[in-house]
Parts: sequence; C-alpha cells; structure tokens
Amino acid sequence: QVQLVESGGGLVQAGDSLRLSCAASGLTFSLYGMGWFRQAPGKEREFVVAISRSGGMTDYADSVKGRFTVSRDNAKNTMYLQMNSLKPEDTAVYYCAASTLAGVREQRREYSYWGQGTQVTVSS
Repeated sequence: QVQLVESGGGLVQAGDSLRLSCAASGLTFSLYGMGWFRQAPGKEREFVVAISRSGGMTDYADSVKGRFTVSRDNAKNTMYLQMNSLKPEDTAVYYCAASTLAGVREQRREYSYWGQGTQVTVSS
C-alpha cells in the first residue's frame, strides 16, 4: 500500500534551519505531484508548498516564500523541505501529501495520500 513517511522534525531556536524529508513507497513517485502542509495546535491544516511531478514547478505559501525550499529526487522516491530562518509561528506538525493531479496543488482535497506528520517546534 501507499506509504508516505516524514522525518527530520525537531525542536530548534528561531533563526535556525531544518530539513524535512518525505519518503514514499507503494506508488510510482514520479507520477505524483507532492505537497507539504502544516497544522498548528487549534488551527486548520494549511498549505505550505507544492512541487510538480518533475520538480519543474513549485508553489509556495506567502508565509514561507524566501525561507523554505522544496525539492524532490524521483530516483530516491523522496521529497525534501529545506526550512531556513525559522520563526515561532512555523511551529506545527508538517505533513507530506501526494496528488494524482498534474501541476501544483494547494487544496487538501486535491491530495490522495498523506503521511503521519513530523513535529517542528521553533522556540523564541
């Protein structure tokens, strides 16, 4: 079955960096657009970034533009999220998701598969 497994979360200080990974199995990774979402306590899950099947297109939420960078390695079935200049408001559980739709997708309903999430905590 399809599995998406996030890793790389942790507790860091404001201004630090983290790199998240999302390892996919049970699907043909290169045929799926991918995305990162996050959910802070008491808030809805929100879009962070999406990357197209080939990696040629990306789409970032305004709140992370210039600080976060998404990439993927289709040979390794893995997507990455490099997070720099982290802020306390970036604290959330980060989820990766896979979509069968072409292009880059911002809506949760456009994603078919989800990981279990990894916690990112940024202290001030």
